[in-house]
Amino acid sequence: MERHYGLDWLRIGAFGLLILYHIGMVFVPWGFHAKTAQPLPWVVVPMLAINSWRLLLLFVVSGYASRALLVRGDGTKDFVANRTLRLILPLLFGVVVIVPVQPWVELVTQHGYPHGFPYFLGHDYFRFVTISGIALPTWQHLWFVGYLWIYTLLLALAVALVGQRSLQPVFDRMFGGVLVWLIPAVWLVVVSAWLFPGVAPTNDLVGDLVSHAQYLPGFLFGFALAGSASGLAAMRRWWPWALVTALVCYALVAAIELRWPNSASPAWPWGLLFASARAVQGWSMIVALIGLADSYLNRDHPWRRVLTEAVFPFYLIHQTIIVGVEGWLLHFGLPRAAEFAILLVATLGGCWIFYAVGREIGWLRPLIGLRPRPRKEGMR
Repeated sequence: MERHYGLDWLRIGAFGLLILYHIGMVFVPWGFHAKTAQPLPWVVVPMLAINSWRLLLLFVVSGYASRALLVRGDGTKDFVANRTLRLILPLLFGVVVIVPVQPWVELVTQHGYPHGFPYFLGHDYFRFVTISGIALPTWQHLWFVGYLWIYTLLLALAVALVGQRSLQPVFDRMFGGVLVWLIPAVWLVVVSAWLFPGVAPTNDLVGDLVSHAQYLPGFLFGFALAGSASGLAAMRRWWPWALVTALVCYALVAAIELRWPNSASPAWPWGLLFASARAVQGWSMIVALIGLADSYLNRDHPWRRVLTEAVFPFYLIHQTIIVGVEGWLLHFGLPRAAEFAILLVATLGGCWIFYAVGREIGWLRPLIGLRPRPRKEGMR
């Protein structure tokens, strides 16, 4: 398979938005591990512009990349071994080293936990207990890595069962036209408005059925899309209409949110309409973004290689920086604009330092999601 640079740029952009989104979580009334002293309800409206598709897009792009890795590798076993090394090592490193600051800040700032971080790390974090509703140890934002690894194993099992047969022609016939937009959108409406109405993701691997019903099909869709010229052509054709639909649905979602702010269940039929519009908005935006990326961004640039490598280390560390810095800023009572500016600069700078230092340390590279450093020529 040829590398699709447009999907690389899309992945880079999606992770960049994820960092901004998690900074925004500090300022909205929704629950988060570190909160500003006085959240701003209006921030919910711009957050709703991306929260219906940001994670699903990452799973679709991850499925696309998995197809390329499987094709270029030495078979299913090699694919599983590679993905396990690249995902499980950073996940374990993250749970043990990167994440612990986050539950400590949450416990101290929101639940009155009386102890400092060294005590928390040495006495409570690894006790496998629940303190103030927080199960310890925890994977926090790294649930995405765990889910991705499980989906990878399921994909490898499916590939092994199918063997030499191929379901690609079925996918091409089904999703080679406007149905590439309509079928997934209808499925997401069914999930959000009928199967799991009002159910929020839990990031609990076993019980998080509403997430699996969206993300696993999205991951498998991306895998099949990577081998479907007709599917990509359909997205190129329909992306303008999908974009308009996404914007209209977002306007409806924002209007309902403004009418019933921070409500888990607006009055009928508005709750059903909210869930349905949000689902259509999400998939329509994904179709629009992939169509745009395939049409205009499928080209290389010197920065692409660096940024493609950097996004995973950025993802690993970014939320710990956000939560840790905000926990420190709460002592100063700064204006929220100042808090946001400091968080943005600290997060971007901290992520870049984490990546720039980590990539130069051979033993650390696999722990932050980077390939081992290639052996120098002539070394045995």
